[in-house]
Amino acid sequence: MSKAARDRSARERLAAERKRQAARQKQRRLLAIVLGSVVAVAVVVVGTVLIVDYQSKKGRAEVHQGAVAPLSRQADGSIVMAQKGVTKPVVEIFEDFQCPVCKQFEESTGKTVLELAEQGKVKVVYRPFHLFGQQKDPIKANSFRSAQAALCVPADKWISYHDALFRFQPAEGSEGFSTDDLVKWGEDIGVSDPNFEKCVRDEQKKSQVEAMTNYALQERGVEGTPSVFLDGKPLDSAQFMNPAALRATVDAAAASGK
Repeated sequence: MSKAARDRSARERLAAERKRQAARQKQRRLLAIVLGSVVAVAVVVVGTVLIVDYQSKKGRAEVHQGAVAPLSRQADGSIVMAQKGVTKPVVEIFEDFQCPVCKQFEESTGKTVLELAEQGKVKVVYRPFHLFGQQKDPIKANSFRSAQAALCVPADKWISYHDALFRFQPAEGSEGFSTDDLVKWGEDIGVSDPNFEKCVRDEQKKSQVEAMTNYALQERGVEGTPSVFLDGKPLDSAQFMNPAALRATVDAAAASGK
């Protein structure tokens, strides 16, 4: 083979190799585009699911299911839950709806509190207040708005609204308990009082929140939440964070007649 023929053959092989490389690169680019599209779609789908799930959880409060002892509101705004004629033992619950440990208490022991009252074994007094008044916003504002709205709710809707506030409790340091949500959750659980929305938006219970806060901190010496008292005496967390321990403590108080 002549030198010219060899050179032409080499050029042809090189050109063919370049075409193959170009084809492989094109395939890789197409594959990357396809995979990128799949990932992007997956991200959108997952993100949409998470957003929808979050909105569905945040978007609607639920009416409490199950028997509950009669509820009434006292002049100071506190809520009494007790069967007719039951006056002792008395369990008082001081709580702030922005308090994470209060939420844990409700999740662990709240059902037991309801059962004890419904069974006529105890009189329960809920005393929500504004513990985080000295904190910075949004914690301070969240604490106040939720307590204020809770005082606007009719007594017979208290448990459902109480449940909603803890269910939708914002993480510490994040915005939450917007006025629109606080109004909507009342509507979700069936609050029909036309004054409820105005009460929430105009903060008509502000002075009552301040009075209840002063009562908790100054008169009763509450230092943190939740604080639980049995017949005026504070219980330690081991007694009220454990459902069995709380039930045993209440039973013992009832048996002693004190």
